[in-house]
Order: sequence, then structure tokens, then C-alpha cells
Amino acid sequence: MQMVYNIRHYFEKHGFYVSSRLADRLGMRARTVRLSFIYVTFATFGAGFALYLFLAFWLKIKDLIYTKRTSVFDL
Repeated sequence: MQMVYNIRHYFEKHGFYVSSRLADRLGMRARTVRLSFIYVTFATFGAGFALYLFLAFWLKIKDLIYTKRTSVFDL
């Protein structure tokens, strides 16, 4: 169990340094960079979900308009 804590501590210690270093290079606060990453993550998830809903709606409309008729008398 101690090994798991050591790995977690290592990633927590060195993981936040990425956003701090990027913020220093851009001349921004590290907090702003972290929030930007969070917002971009939610935006990309939302865009994929919206695309899924649009395609589901489109297929439902297509199935309602174009129905396969087995016979001439099914009009």
C-alpha cells in the first residue's frame, strides 16, 4: 500500500508543475491554466454528446421518412 502512496505523491508533486510552467511561459496564473484545461475537457465531452444526439435524431427522422415497402399494395 505504501508503494501506491509513493506513486500518487510523485504524480501530485510533478503533475502540477506542468501547468505552473506553462503559466509562467504564457505570463498567466497557474489557476487560470488549470481552469482552462477543465473547461476544455467539459466542452469536448459536450460536443461529442451533442453530435451523438444529433445523429440519433437524424436516423430516427430518416427511418420515419424512408420506410421499406415489401409490396406495391403497401401504399
